[in-house]
Amino acid sequence: MLDMKYIREHAEQVKENSRLRNSAADVEALLKADAEYLELLQRAEELRAERNRVAEDMPKAADKQALVEKGKELKLRLGETEERLEQAKALRGDLLVRVPNLTHPETPVGQSDDDNKVVKTVGEVVKLDRPLDHVQIVEKYGLADFERGTRVSGAKFYFLKNKLALLDWAILRYAIDFMTREGYEFVATPDLAKEEVLVAKGFMPRGPEKQVYYLEGENLALVGTSEIPMLGFHMGETLKAQDLPKKYVAFSHCFRTEAGAYGRESYGFYRVHQFNKVEMFAFTAPEQSEAVHAEFLAHEERFWQSLGIPYRVVDCCTGDLGGSDYRRFDIEAWMWGKGNGTGGWGEVTSTSNCIDYQARGLDIKYETGEGERGFAHTLNGTVVATPRALIAALENWQQPDGRIRIPDILIPYCGFEYIG
Repeated sequence: MLDMKYIREHAEQVKENSRLRNSAADVEALLKADAEYLELLQRAEELRAERNRVAEDMPKAADKQALVEKGKELKLRLGETEERLEQAKALRGDLLVRVPNLTHPETPVGQSDDDNKVVKTVGEVVKLDRPLDHVQIVEKYGLADFERGTRVSGAKFYFLKNKLALLDWAILRYAIDFMTREGYEFVATPDLAKEEVLVAKGFMPRGPEKQVYYLEGENLALVGTSEIPMLGFHMGETLKAQDLPKKYVAFSHCFRTEAGAYGRESYGFYRVHQFNKVEMFAFTAPEQSEAVHAEFLAHEERFWQSLGIPYRVVDCCTGDLGGSDYRRFDIEAWMWGKGNGTGGWGEVTSTSNCIDYQARGLDIKYETGEGERGFAHTLNGTVVATPRALIAALENWQQPDGRIRIPDILIPYCGFEYIG
C-alpha cells in the first residue's frame, strides 16, 4: 500500500495515477475517511488524558463522588469514541488498499494490453502448412482429458495424461535447476495463505472482485501464485542491508477463480483454474530493485530461448498494470491457436518491480549498519507457468510429420524425444 502521509501531500498526483491505471480507487473518499480517523484519534487521546488527570486528582479531591461521576462519563465517551475510531480505521484501511502503486516514469500510458509497448521480438516462427493448435494435438495423441476434468471439478479443470503429464513436470524441474544454478534459493511454498498476505500482494480474497478461492470460516485462501506466500516469507521482519538482495525461486500450485475472464480468449489450457508455476522472488534495498528487475527479465528470456520458442518482450502500459506493480514486463510466446488459428502472441511470463508497496503492508523493513531503516522493495518474476508453457511447447515444437520434437535440453528430464 502507499504511505498515507504521501497520499495526503500528493493527492492530485495519486488521483491522476489511479485514473491512468483504470483503478476504481476512491481517493476523495479515502482522504475524507483519513480526516475522520485522525479527528477521532485526537479526540480519543484527549479523553484518555482527561481520564488520567481525574484518576490522579482522585486521592486529594474534596468531592470524590463528583470525580467518580466524571470518570464514569469519560469512560463512556471514550468507549463510544474508540468504537467509532475502529470503524473509521477499518474504512480507511479498506479504501487505502485499493489505491494502486506509483508508476515508473518510463511506463507507457495506455488503457489495456493492446497499448503495451513491444520492446523486442526474439526467434523466428517456423512456418507450417497446417499447424494444429494444442487442443487438436492433445486430442490426437490422448494427452489430456477436459471432459472428465469438467465432470470431476467443473469447467476449466482438466486431467493431464501420459507424455504431456511427464513433460509438465520435466519443464518445472528444468526451471528449478535453471534458477538454482544462478544461486537462487529454492523454496516449495504452502498452497494456503492468510488474508492479510493476499491483500498486501494486491489480491482481493472476498467480494465480487475476488481472484482466489477463499475458505469460508477460515482466514485462509488458496494462493493464486507463489508470489503470495513468498511475500509473506519475511513479513514483520527487519532484514540486514548487507544481506540484500535475497533471491528465491519458488514452486507452488496456483488456483485462480478467473472471475470475469471468460469473455477473453481462453481456448484449451490458456485460461484455467489450476496450474503449476516456478517463480522468482526477491527482497532488495531500494537502490537495488531496478537492477534486480532487469536481471529477472534476463533470466526469463534465457529460459525461453533455451526452449527454442519464439517470444516478444512487452513493457506493460499503465492500464494493464496490476495494483501492486510499479513497472512490469511480460514475455509473450508465439501460439498457433491464437487468432482463430492464424497465430498470435500469448502471455507466458511477467516480472514486476513493486518497490515498497507490498512490504509496507506486511512491515518488511531493512536496516543498514549505520541504523538507517526503511521498507524493503519486493520483486517477482515467472520462470515458467504450466499449462501455458505446454501450449507454446506443443504448438511450436510440432514437426511437418505431426510429431512433437522435444528440445535436447529437456530430454534428460522427460526421457523421450518425441510425442506422437
